Amino acid sequence: MASTLAQDSHLDRFLFEPGHPEEDTSGTLTHLQLILWAVAIGTFGGLVATAYYFVLEALLHGVWHSLPAAIAPYRPGWLPDWNYVWVVTTLGGLCVGLVLYLMGLPGEMAKVVDDIHDPGKIDIRKTPAMVLASLVAITAGGSAGPEAPLVQVNGSFGSWLGERLGLKKPSARVLTFCGMSAALGAFFGAPIGAALFALEIPHRRGPEYYEAIAPAIISAIFSFAVFRLNTGMTIGGIYHFEAIPPLSPMNLVEGLALGIVGTALAVLFIFIFRLIGQLLEPLEHYRVWLATLGGLSIGLIALAFPQTLFFSETQIQTVIETGAGLGVTMLAAIAIAKMFAISFTLHSGFLGGFIFPLFFIGANAGMAIAMAVPQVHPTVGMVCLMAAINVAVTKTPISTSIILSVLSGTAMLPVIAISSFVSFVLSSRFSMIKTQRSRCLEGLKSMDTSEVEAQVQAQLTAFKQAG
Repeated sequence: MASTLAQDSHLDRFLFEPGHPEEDTSGTLTHLQLILWAVAIGTFGGLVATAYYFVLEALLHGVWHSLPAAIAPYRPGWLPDWNYVWVVTTLGGLCVGLVLYLMGLPGEMAKVVDDIHDPGKIDIRKTPAMVLASLVAITAGGSAGPEAPLVQVNGSFGSWLGERLGLKKPSARVLTFCGMSAALGAFFGAPIGAALFALEIPHRRGPEYYEAIAPAIISAIFSFAVFRLNTGMTIGGIYHFEAIPPLSPMNLVEGLALGIVGTALAVLFIFIFRLIGQLLEPLEHYRVWLATLGGLSIGLIALAFPQTLFFSETQIQTVIETGAGLGVTMLAAIAIAKMFAISFTLHSGFLGGFIFPLFFIGANAGMAIAMAVPQVHPTVGMVCLMAAINVAVTKTPISTSIILSVLSGTAMLPVIAISSFVSFVLSSRFSMIKTQRSRCLEGLKSMDTSEVEAQVQAQLTAFKQAG
């Protein structure tokens, strides 16, 4: 009995006492401790993603399948069934507004990015509001996905764990990255790309928190494995694109050209996003009214373009299979309508991520280009524009290339990478996530990145002149 207690005591000290006792490393973890906590966070993240997935699937099936079937016998004959769409989105907006009014606003991706830099952690107290509001928002048909709430839940768990272990900010931030990577590893189904996405998103010019790469990938892999085992989902590509011939040098040129086109479309999206934000700004402090109006707007857009409902993960496959029958004009109109749907979704308080909605815009635009320019293969056009648009908005060229290579099940990584990095370079002067910045600018919160960098450059110039 005494031996068992002694072993337990040693285990507790190993897991919970950071650093080496003979060294002044308080507030840090040994390499082995970090790996073990990365495994634990990844496992927890996979379980959270599993629970969220099943709850969301049940809500979506109930609201959009079971409920319409149950009320169909009582619907007046003179009332068209398409009214159900805008009624549900509007009521969903009302519910989202009430959640935010009663529980507070948890913040969106820009807030998460800001918190990663300083104070280096995500507030776990905001998790309940994020989970509840996002479930309602996604169920109501908003153009936002579950990656943002999963990042909030798992990232804040990593932050909470860092606090419980008494870690310093740099070490606690690594555990936060582990949680974020676990969330995205389950969601994207590409653990390495997901971990790199979590590390790229805080910055505008590539990942900088290099010390978090290995533990973040480990967490993403374990979360991915737990999620796939529990849900029974297959491993590999989730989309069935038309097979492409062996790549040729011309495909590389196409990747470059599509990167330019994708950048232009991303600029258009950011313009629309900011325009809608300015229009809705007077309602900023009236959360219930704002969310209700947002839900109504989403529903009205969906009446004209039903494809714009939801966060588009499954709708992309529909574009692959049936997009050619819609024609160039309709595909372009759907892409633009989705830009408005995303903008109303995010500005009205519907919480969620915008990665797959951006992919959906790229899929429609890419199919339209392939139809207008027959020399461009539809698969090349779609995947390259999916990458270019997302990279221009999120500044994540490495991870986006890997993720889309996996999701598309294609051997197009060189072409995807060209589109991604062309877009990355061309879009370096603008950003939708204003809090993205270099790690050397920690502590400069809530400032436009260009303004911060200009101040730093001015200080460096003055220092050189003084020398």
